[in-house]
Amino acid sequence: MLSLTCKAAIKAVVCLGSNKESHKKLSIREIAQQIDENEHTVGKLLQKLVKDKIINSTKGPNGGFFISENQVHLPVIKVIESIDGMRVFKECGLGLDHCSDDRPCPMHEDFKPIRDMFTQMCSKKKIIDMYEPVNNGLVYLLG
Repeated sequence: MLSLTCKAAIKAVVCLGSNKESHKKLSIREIAQQIDENEHTVGKLLQKLVKDKIINSTKGPNGGFFISENQVHLPVIKVIESIDGMRVFKECGLGLDHCSDDRPCPMHEDFKPIRDMFTQMCSKKKIIDMYEPVNNGLVYLLG
């Protein structure tokens, strides 16, 4: 459902959140290393997230990327919307262009409730809900 870039964006935002308490701004390189992603990809997605006001950045010798107290309370769906758009929550399980209740694909009846539950989860789960368990050692950002 989510593109690889969108998954990397979610990991980057979780990474920024998990570093929030140190008040340290992270570079593209540091974020890419912490989430094991390509620097070029991370740079592009961070620019998009800044543009959409999901994270912040500053330039200069003490510059870098960071997330504010207000931003950590944004739902994860905002990150997905920024990178992949809302279409991922309406896509067909088989990738057909014209799948609907009136004209369903062979997976429609099974896939639709899963897609709807995923939409609900992403709407309810906040960025802070993703990084606090990482900081507490309960879940992991890297395999």
